[in-house]
Amino acid sequence: MSKVSFEELLDAGVHFGHLRRKWNPNMAPYIFMERNGIHIIDLYKTQAKLEEASNAMRQLAKSGKKILFVATKKQAKNIVSEEVTKIGMPYVTERWPGGMLTNFATIRKAVRKMTNIDKLMNSDSYSNLSKRERLQLRREREKLEKNLGSIADLSRLPSALFVVDILKEHIAVAEARKLNIPTFAIVDTNSDPTLIDFPIPGNDDASKSISLIVRTMTQAIEEGLGERKLAKDKRGDDDSHDEDDMDHGRRFDDDDDSDDHGKKGAPAKGKAEDAGRERGKRPRKPVSKK
Repeated sequence: MSKVSFEELLDAGVHFGHLRRKWNPNMAPYIFMERNGIHIIDLYKTQAKLEEASNAMRQLAKSGKKILFVATKKQAKNIVSEEVTKIGMPYVTERWPGGMLTNFATIRKAVRKMTNIDKLMNSDSYSNLSKRERLQLRREREKLEKNLGSIADLSRLPSALFVVDILKEHIAVAEARKLNIPTFAIVDTNSDPTLIDFPIPGNDDASKSISLIVRTMTQAIEEGLGERKLAKDKRGDDDSHDEDDMDHGRRFDDDDDSDDHGKKGAPAKGKAEDAGRERGKRPRKPVSKK
């Protein structure tokens, strides 16, 4: 995995924090200095935290786990949807539906409803509906697609959450913490990093900064998925070799058995005949006459 350089972070403006009066004291370890009333983030610490989060993401993807990306702020929507779609992970960019994690069964019902509408629209009975009913179905389908389209394939709770701006997505963070789901997030100087398992100190408002960090995360996931595929292919090859060896062994054993039957079958039969003859020669006991 290619490490993000200090210059890349600097060019993307990851080091720009918020005004001093808006800072969160828990971000003190990640702040390098203050300039013109604005906090400057220590990019060396950002670099270290970004590498740590990337490694964790890669391991999750390698294990076949799903990571849900959450970014509903305007400057992050398109970036997240474009980058995350490439790796096939679920994402939420419109509105976080309250209870999506803590009340996941209800969300699945809405997804099933969307699936049923799709089936109805592809069936013959759809043409028998009135124009108004068809219009209502289309509108409902569009609304569900907008809110749930990216998570339609999420059949179980995600194994991790990646969040852009934890203040805006505080409901998602709270639900993940309640269910002990690991969280990754871009944490600005006005946020509390103690709420996140893998905080990445950085600018969560600039599109360049968001794009660089999200792209780094998706590349790590892509590498993890690639490693998983290679391991699967290798395991498949090993299994096929093992089966060939087992067949080879079975054929070898069968040959041995046939040889034994050919060599030992006749002597065994001869011994049985000899025993029969001996029984025939054995004198009978005299019968006592009364």
